[in-house]
Amino acid sequence: MNHLCRICGSDTAMLYGPKETFLHCPECEYISRNESGKLSLDDEKEVYDLHRNSIDDPHYVDFFYKFLNDAVFPYDPAGKNGLDFGSGPSPVLAGLLERHRYHMDIHDKFYAPEKIYEDKKYDLITATEVVEHMADPVHHFRLFARLLKADGILAVMTLFHQNDPEHFKQWHYMRDPTHVSFYTTKTLEYIADASGLEIIHTNNVRYTTFKLKD
Repeated sequence: MNHLCRICGSDTAMLYGPKETFLHCPECEYISRNESGKLSLDDEKEVYDLHRNSIDDPHYVDFFYKFLNDAVFPYDPAGKNGLDFGSGPSPVLAGLLERHRYHMDIHDKFYAPEKIYEDKKYDLITATEVVEHMADPVHHFRLFARLLKADGILAVMTLFHQNDPEHFKQWHYMRDPTHVSFYTTKTLEYIADASGLEIIHTNNVRYTTFKLKD
């Protein structure tokens, strides 16, 4: 029985990892973890609780500044109202952006679950190391599009797979059990088109910047 890709609706093929199976779409290159391998919410949060990230860690701060310097600051919108979606247990990125005069809201399904973004529009939305945890990416990207101001930007960080089954089997990013969705630039182009967005920048490795489609 073929499963249809939840991004583009094409038939998917089974992709075998070391312990679990994944669904790979040859059309848009989206890879998703098979339902049987997905964690419960309690188990997922248990993994997140192990993270010990801090704004006092210079390596972690540098990790974010590489993203900001590539995907955010060159495309700075005129306004400074931002949302960090998926801020995690320690909202380091929001703190860094506030140093650059942004006024940041945060949302995280476990650590900041209030939907503070409702009835708001933002100049900047960031989603860093978040979309790989989303089982329904198009739903969330459509939400991001609704929350953006006309000249706002969405900046996303997620490590791209290489569209190579042999590499995927050995890939560390796949081995995180909380990661359920894997992308390439082509995948994000399909998602953008389905969400009313367009890509204005990507480094084709990890960083992608979007704006509302003209």
